[in-house]
Amino acid sequence: MAGVMDSVNQRTQLVGQNRLELLLFRLNGKQLYGINVFKVREVLQCPKLTLMPKSSPVVRGVANIRGATIPILDLSMATGSRSLDTVQDTFVIITEYNTKIQGFLVHSVERIVNMNWEAIHPPPKGTGRDHYLTAVTRVDNQLVEIIDVEKILAEVSPISETISTGVIDEAVQKKATALRVLTVDDSSVARKQVSRCLETVGVEVVALNDGRQALEYLKAMVADGKDPNEEFLMLISDIEMPEMDGYTLTAEIRSDPRLQKLHIVLHTSLSGVFNQAMVKKVGADDFLAKFRPDDLASRVVERINAKG
Repeated sequence: MAGVMDSVNQRTQLVGQNRLELLLFRLNGKQLYGINVFKVREVLQCPKLTLMPKSSPVVRGVANIRGATIPILDLSMATGSRSLDTVQDTFVIITEYNTKIQGFLVHSVERIVNMNWEAIHPPPKGTGRDHYLTAVTRVDNQLVEIIDVEKILAEVSPISETISTGVIDEAVQKKATALRVLTVDDSSVARKQVSRCLETVGVEVVALNDGRQALEYLKAMVADGKDPNEEFLMLISDIEMPEMDGYTLTAEIRSDPRLQKLHIVLHTSLSGVFNQAMVKKVGADDFLAKFRPDDLASRVVERINAKG
């Protein structure tokens, strides 16, 4: 898949325009799936795999790729379907999530499509809580399912949610009880992780599902005569979200005089290579990689202390 990765300059042009690029692939059957190209390092024919004793059945083995040992996850099995029958003639999508590198075993890789986040929608109501979808869209009249990778990784390799001793002190927790934080994330797993971390700090959490919902919520608050900067200590937003991404949400907030003072932290599993330019371009106050409880709690503590 030569040419899968575009240049940094080309890709950063999408920032603030509510656009993304999806790499389309298939597992078992004809269903199309998509993954944000920003998460993809490379795509290659499945290399030789070495079995790992006592690993999750989802991990088909590890591969040595460019000097690094990388776990290879069967994406079909991880989403509750039967495993890919054989690794012969399959592909591996090497990705970076939450600062970790892993490969996803897929049957075939199709192509890259450039889309608007407005064309990406939350999963249909009625799909229940146990599905592995974070969004859906259509390409050439075909349904494309976007998998909640953070849910998969949380199940295969759970992340510790414990905040280290000393990050929060009693004085901060006492101040925190009078404060609220607005969080936005389309992944149910990520929302729960962030909420539990912030509640441990002591703040009240208002959790929303996507950027458009958050923007409408903030504008409704202003219409009721409230100042979001006074109502919330800060906004912690994911970047990849259906309807409106975190970059566009930030840009919209900064362009509205009634909202622009709100402190914004972009909290994302996207690779850190491009983040400083992006944060500066859209006007966010800070960037934070998922999911590091100590780092997240420390950012909230800093804001509490700054508020006095």
